[in-house]
Amino acid sequence: MRGITQEIKFGTDGWRGIISDNFTFANVRRVARAIADYYNGQVGNGKAKMAVGYDTRFLSDKYAQAVAEVLANNGIDVILSDRAIPTPALSFAVRHKKLTSGVMITASHNPASYNGIKIKTASGGAAGVDVTNEVERLLSRPHTGKPAKKGRIMKADLTRDYVKFLRGYIDLKKLKNAKFRVLVDVMHGSGNGFIAEVLKGTKIKLEFLRQDANPSFEGLRPEPVLENLGQTVARMKKEKFDLALVLDGDADRIAAFAGRGEFIYPQKVLGLLTLHLIQDRKMSGGIVKTIVGTNLMDNLAKDLGLKLYETPVGFKYISELMQEKDILVGGEEAGGMGFKDYIPERDGSLAGLLLLEMMCYRKSPMIKILRGMEAHYGKYYYVRKDLKLQAQHAQKSIDFRKIKSILGKKVVKIKDYDGTKLICEDGSWLMFRASGTEPIMRIYAESKALSKSKKLLEFGRKIIGL
Repeated sequence: MRGITQEIKFGTDGWRGIISDNFTFANVRRVARAIADYYNGQVGNGKAKMAVGYDTRFLSDKYAQAVAEVLANNGIDVILSDRAIPTPALSFAVRHKKLTSGVMITASHNPASYNGIKIKTASGGAAGVDVTNEVERLLSRPHTGKPAKKGRIMKADLTRDYVKFLRGYIDLKKLKNAKFRVLVDVMHGSGNGFIAEVLKGTKIKLEFLRQDANPSFEGLRPEPVLENLGQTVARMKKEKFDLALVLDGDADRIAAFAGRGEFIYPQKVLGLLTLHLIQDRKMSGGIVKTIVGTNLMDNLAKDLGLKLYETPVGFKYISELMQEKDILVGGEEAGGMGFKDYIPERDGSLAGLLLLEMMCYRKSPMIKILRGMEAHYGKYYYVRKDLKLQAQHAQKSIDFRKIKSILGKKVVKIKDYDGTKLICEDGSWLMFRASGTEPIMRIYAESKALSKSKKLLEFGRKIIGL
């Protein structure tokens, strides 16, 4: 039987599955009931209140309705979004309205055949393993019965307060008379139109790409990586834009382009925004990167005298740090970034707005700002390869720690608290890590030369045997 309970497993960021395979309405309702049981247990004699949102994926609105109904049948009052929204908008609503929790129907950047469920805590951050492990345990526990009184379901606009907050967070006075021309690629996702709403009243000219809702995502993953952005590159080369911003399927991740189509990898975006918040906005706090984060951030932190934290892959770990420490900005290699004095969660739209704000503060095109950062802190080439694993490869056990040298350079340090990262004597590195949401082995590499970074990936591919 397909879709059985043991197939429901929360990974790096929520539970994701293939639509009509293990991501079925029956399993969605099972997960919703387990979430209800968990939070009803947390509030004790009180009454849980939750928000439910969804993105533009196939059947996301229907799955959201099913989740809302299950929560309400278990005595929880539910605010159900009246439209597809970015995940950060759902997170913000949970915190702003002082709710118990939130549920977002999204598979983020996964292929169109996937959908998923993300749980948000009262802070607006991603639920940690303490929550998701308990929800998984409750999936197999006999249900205790329905409460005497059902909860209510109220449909509402969860975007109004979100847009209002973003308009207050950025410096609209700086942006008001700026005449930059910006291309925004929303990749057919739920981030459509929100940057325009925030920038109302300014002279910035926005043009949108892939603005319509298309659950097939044109056969591409709605992930802002270079191989999925041919249309964006073509527009940048053909026309003159000061900046291009790219959002993923649920608008919690960002990538960008400068000049005539030079891709600004998310790792570099994190560096740029750290400089902006410290040097232009005079803010303070530590910075967070993941184990696959760029060496650029180490150099930047040392030069600016900032505390640098490193976490496993997954924004939930950054989210936890943002609630425990004085963190200015935290970012992951895939483009998710969170900021001080906001929810402890990533937001692609806010990251893009802050890049635009940086251009206004410095009165310079982004390409010039980028070059300045690279000249001062080093130019690094970070690359990643996703290898789809077949059954024989998934079961293959490889001891990466036995690798003593890579491309003639001695391995001088190994980190293996999340995957295995091999660091060489020249500072270049190669890392292997299985995906937490798909049958994929991710290989990451970084060096000071693009050609070498690509060779590192090829070295890694041969080790895997694919």
